[in-house]
Amino acid sequence: MNRSFFHNACAILTAMIWGFAFVTQSMGAMYVGPFTVNAVRSVIAVVFLTFLVLFLRKHRGESWATSLEKNPHYLRDLLLGGVCCGAALTIATNLQQKGIETTTSGKAGFLTAMYIVIVPLFGLVQKKRVGKSVWLGVAAAVAGLYFLCIQQDFTVAVGDFYIMLCAVFFAVQILLVDHFVVNVDSVELSLIQFLTVAVISTIFMLTMEKPEITAIRAAMWPLLYLGVFSSGIAYTLQIVAQKGSNPTVISILMSLESVFAVIGGALFLKDQLSGREYFGCLLMMAAVVLAQLPDKNASEKTAE
Repeated sequence: MNRSFFHNACAILTAMIWGFAFVTQSMGAMYVGPFTVNAVRSVIAVVFLTFLVLFLRKHRGESWATSLEKNPHYLRDLLLGGVCCGAALTIATNLQQKGIETTTSGKAGFLTAMYIVIVPLFGLVQKKRVGKSVWLGVAAAVAGLYFLCIQQDFTVAVGDFYIMLCAVFFAVQILLVDHFVVNVDSVELSLIQFLTVAVISTIFMLTMEKPEITAIRAAMWPLLYLGVFSSGIAYTLQIVAQKGSNPTVISILMSLESVFAVIGGALFLKDQLSGREYFGCLLMMAAVVLAQLPDKNASEKTAE
């Protein structure tokens, strides 16, 4: 299988899982606070990923000693990468969950996906060149997200500021993954990442919120989806997708979560798509195509 196709498929599957997760995040916010949501979903993700790591190592017949033979600094790279990615993800997910409490899911989806603009801008600071076709893809994606998510006059409320900030930290997390995943296993990086999120979110949950077992039990089905699928599976797929790929292109593919959120509403909630939403979907599809086009200048330099 073509590796580029595999990475893109992982990113699109990630977007699909995240798109459906907006509904469950809103459901979870009805019962418990943002730190409780993220603490519980992260603990579930850690349990899931621990079993997955043990299974994969046994399946490959690879011990920790083998990993250290290949890379003497493997544990250092894994722990440092997991903690850095986890810290950025903790801030991003808690800001997003806090914002969802007071803003619409459509606007939350649009503002969260603004990491597709922030990632290439941060990349320029790191002297990572982005081709013209990718920038056109970013522009088309932003326009598509607007038509898809914003159904009324665009006003900025308090919750929207939380979502705007979360987009910045999601961009930081994407670039941190791009930096660390080169030297470590994708699933193990995801495990340490969510272990970090679980620890930090639990500390804030116990100090700033008053979680009740009955409330957590009432929100258990949404939390299970968020823990196993949105966190354990989707974020691991994100790391797999980014390994050896252009983070800007992958971020555009992952921004399709807004399209899947609309599709999920139509499938499960019987929502009707408007002409405006259909147009937004078309722009998003155009963005994906543009982002995949080869960079002419880069090709010429390679030929030289």
